[in-house]
Parts: sequence; C-alpha cells; structure tokens
Amino acid sequence: MSAAEPTRHPSPDPGGSEGDAIRVLVVDDQALVRTGFRMILEIEPDLDVVGEVADGEEAIAAVRALEPDVVLMDVRMPRTDGIEATRRIVEEHGTTVRIVMLTTFDLDEYVFDALQAGASGFLLKDVQAELLVAGVRAVHQGESLLAPSVTRRMIETFVGRPRPDAASAPSHLVAALTDRERDVLALVAQGRTNGEIADDLFISETTVKTHIGRLLAKLGARDRVQAVIIAYEAGLAG
Repeated sequence: MSAAEPTRHPSPDPGGSEGDAIRVLVVDDQALVRTGFRMILEIEPDLDVVGEVADGEEAIAAVRALEPDVVLMDVRMPRTDGIEATRRIVEEHGTTVRIVMLTTFDLDEYVFDALQAGASGFLLKDVQAELLVAGVRAVHQGESLLAPSVTRRMIETFVGRPRPDAASAPSHLVAALTDRERDVLALVAQGRTNGEIADDLFISETTVKTHIGRLLAKLGARDRVQAVIIAYEAGLAG
C-alpha cells in the first residue's frame, strides 16, 4: 500500500444497515491516536470508521475516495497541516463533509484559523469517549462544537486584531437581520445551545431553529461556526 493510500476499514455490518451509519475518517500523524479514536467509534452501531490517514495531503485524497460524512482532523501534521487540508476539503466538498479539528490544548493558537478555514468545531485529543461520540453525531446533524471558552477566546483574538474596513466588513449582512435574529445570533456567538437560547428568549427550540435557518440564509453562512465568525467581524459579539 502506498503512503498516500488511506487505511480502509470494512463496515461493521456488511449485510445490514451500514448505509445509515455516519461515515468517519480519522486523520492524525500518530498511529496510537488513530487507533484509540477508531476503537472508541467502532463500537457504536451508528458510526462507521471508513478509514484513517496520517497527514493532510492524504486526508484530501481520502475524502474523495471514501466520501466520509465527518472527518476528525489533527491540526498539526507534516506536509499539509490540518488547517490547509480543511480549507481545501471545504472548497471542494462544501457542507457535504463536516470537519472536527483535533488539538492537544483548548487554547491551541490555530483553533481560530481552523474554524475560519471551515471546520465545524474542535475536540481535545484526550476527550472522554462519550463526548467524542456525541460530538461526531452533533456535527453530522449540523451543530457546531464551540464551547463557551472557545468563543471567548475568539472574541479576545478579535480584540487584538484590526477591524476590517467598511467595504469588507460583513456589517451589511447583519443589518439585514431582524431584531430577533440578531438576538439569536448574539447568543449563538456566545456558544449557547438551541435549548439555552430558547430559555433565554422565552421561545421554543423549534422557533430557535427557524430563526437560525433564516439568519444563516441571510448571512450566506454555511453553518453556525461561520455565522459566529461573521458576528465577531461585524462587532455584534464581544
């Protein structure tokens, strides 16, 4: 097998319902990390680890070959790192593939760049098994993995960065939102879940989902993560 060819794993249920399983690709340059994640995920009947690769360049090729639903992507790898690989995968496949970054520290300096590149969130490599499984399922359903500590760090990052000029700032996009949609976006930017937003605004979760769907469309955002970034850049959060 060549270095660029992904390690493929057969479906755990070749004669049954594997078509309904969430297809996961694991990308990390440490074999022990890949094995550990695979062992955790493979015991879940609704998760199918379709392959594993060791760097970003191999990840790009593996996404084309294996068509995973979710990619667990290490940030720091040789040749092509996880951020560049994420950017290229998102450019090619859009939202058909959700990417979760794997990092050693929750204050990893590359977390924000990874989210800007199109990742749907991040997980620590020492994440508990149940949280890893829940995270994969949540991202597959269109949720983002943005803890409040991460959103706070993103705010602090923007405080230290020069604001974009008026022509490039997305303020005009936010201006197109209704007052309620801006309220929802501000809470999303704080890392609140749909349930928490519903409680804060005294509305139902179904209504929250409706507002989020509409504001994503108005912002031209592919998911909640990109909406959060737009909110920060427009000065709505902070």
